[in-house]
Amino acid sequence: MKASPAPLSTSEFTVESNEIARVLFGEHENNLKVIESTLKTRIYTRGTKVIIEGEDAKAELTQNLLNQLIQLIKKGISPTATDIELAARLIIDDNEISLGELFTDTILFSTSRKRITPRTRNQKKYVEAIREYDIVFGIGPAGTGKTYLAMSMAVNALLKKQVDKIILTRPAVEAGEKLGFLPGDMYEKVNPYLRPLYDALHDMMEYEKAYRLMERGTIEVAPLAFMRGRTLHSAFVILDEAQNTTTEQMKMFLTRLGLDSKAVITGDITQTDLPQGKVSGLAEAYEIMKGIQGIAFIFFDEHDVVRHRLVQEIIRAYDQKNHNNA
Repeated sequence: MKASPAPLSTSEFTVESNEIARVLFGEHENNLKVIESTLKTRIYTRGTKVIIEGEDAKAELTQNLLNQLIQLIKKGISPTATDIELAARLIIDDNEISLGELFTDTILFSTSRKRITPRTRNQKKYVEAIREYDIVFGIGPAGTGKTYLAMSMAVNALLKKQVDKIILTRPAVEAGEKLGFLPGDMYEKVNPYLRPLYDALHDMMEYEKAYRLMERGTIEVAPLAFMRGRTLHSAFVILDEAQNTTTEQMKMFLTRLGLDSKAVITGDITQTDLPQGKVSGLAEAYEIMKGIQGIAFIFFDEHDVVRHRLVQEIIRAYDQKNHNNA
């Protein structure tokens, strides 16, 4: 017996001004096309009038999304098509989500003047945790904004003179940091493994300014091995790819933290490069430190992916495979 088709509905409303409608619709109505594709509804316009057609539940989601986008536009935010696709995915997952709470929490403006804000509930929790706690762990799959948001918070803290320096570090060449076989001097050996940190930094700060700050030591990008024996005062320290730390390396890093400093540790415990049988310092850290006040753990999942839509689907597929094999 065939299932009954979902009830269809039609609703309409009028955008209060041509300017708001122009931003909402996007060039050649591309924003509306993104919403149609993501929420599986049809949207028609006549001047500033908007007509929504689709299954009741999906039409309701579309109306909710458009209303929230209008409120963002009134606050001076012009969401891109990518922002709108992400917002639509968020609405699907949680129809009660407030896009305003996310998209108006501006951390920084990128070099292209793009507003850097949290884009999901977990990203918002992460940003708030970094503001509140001195040590924050961001754990989850690639593409969830863990390192990028930490970097933006670090640059913001430096610009506001809340810290004197930024230190960006990650394990180089697997967990053992065996660099000797690579050609070149030490910096030439490790630079390829630190490249993602440089890329994120240059997205938030003009290249010349970042270069000057690195020359003065105000911003330091270095492999984790270089942290040994140091005490880091008045610094914002980010340890990236922390799933590739050993227990000893994680302990070494965490005990470097000095006065007026903040540390953010990011990684994906499902993608460790450690030798088989070797425990990840990141995975172990939660069990050891979850009860310590002043340390926060924020966990991300595929719903927090802010890359291409297919990345979210890929992560979900791998998670399902792992669940089936468990």
